[in-house]
Amino acid sequence: MTPDTPDTPHNGPLLEVTDLTKHFAVHKGLLQRVAGHVQAVDGVTLSVAPGETLGIVGESGCGKSTAGRMMTRLLTPTSGQVRLRGKDIAGIEDGELRRNVQMIFQDPYSSLNPRMTAGAIVMEPLIIHRIGTPDERKARTEDLFRRVGLREADMHKLPSEFSGGQRQRIGIARALALDPSVIVCDEPVSALDASIQAQVVNLLMDLQQELGIAYVFIAHDLSIVYHISHRVAVMYLGKLVELADRATLYSNPRHPYTKALLSSVPSPDPTVSRGERMLLAGDLPSPINPPSGCRFHTRCPVAISRCKSEVPAFKPCGDGHMVACHLVEGDD
Repeated sequence: MTPDTPDTPHNGPLLEVTDLTKHFAVHKGLLQRVAGHVQAVDGVTLSVAPGETLGIVGESGCGKSTAGRMMTRLLTPTSGQVRLRGKDIAGIEDGELRRNVQMIFQDPYSSLNPRMTAGAIVMEPLIIHRIGTPDERKARTEDLFRRVGLREADMHKLPSEFSGGQRQRIGIARALALDPSVIVCDEPVSALDASIQAQVVNLLMDLQQELGIAYVFIAHDLSIVYHISHRVAVMYLGKLVELADRATLYSNPRHPYTKALLSSVPSPDPTVSRGERMLLAGDLPSPINPPSGCRFHTRCPVAISRCKSEVPAFKPCGDGHMVACHLVEGDD
């Protein structure tokens, strides 16, 4: 496997999300009355196969991290369902869920206990879940350090003694400790330098090839998502607007928002034209009071009157390609 051509898995769904919704109450006044709701995620449906990487992209505030936290049960959905191998995770015991679903967080420093050594941090899940003897836990921790490119001597250091990239490697090792089947990666490289980003992404891909882990990879950098993902979902203001395999989405985006995102990605070859740059007008609307109809219509350069009043269906438009746009014809 080369870093830019991940092998596409062909198995059935491992993690399924159906009509997932999360609204946060907004409290105001002395009595803290509910004055509205932040519609962070609104009706998201998608799935992840074993060994697959599903990329989720969108602007800051689009709801992608909230969706990821619901997939790990760090947040409880307002409505909808998350199923692991067909079983609703709301009914799965904590121990079983954590052994199957783990998370890598955005900030590699704040996600690590500054008072614990790196070895203790990685070993902690094994202790909590009573896996192995003390000697077996130590051997497992040493093996995890080697797998993520750290030395055994690093086990005795505190998080403050590591660089940002090394801290994220510790976070990856901790996520791998229980041998999970799926890991939600919440912008795991956005806080790192560009050269370190590539190292961490390549490490994740190597671990996936070796261990068969599925990833939900949340990011705003489309070039990184292209590098690691098999399929890509695009979110805008809490809703999915497009979903397709990586090659199709990047070569033939159908939704105007996806086209705008891709047109903003710098080309590595300045002699190759990406076509006309599509610039979006205005800022992302408030999720407390989202626009009626298509939520993107206030910034869309090709919006029609129908877009202002009617919510577009998330419909198939050929070969697994899904899009929510009135201007795109769906499959008959």
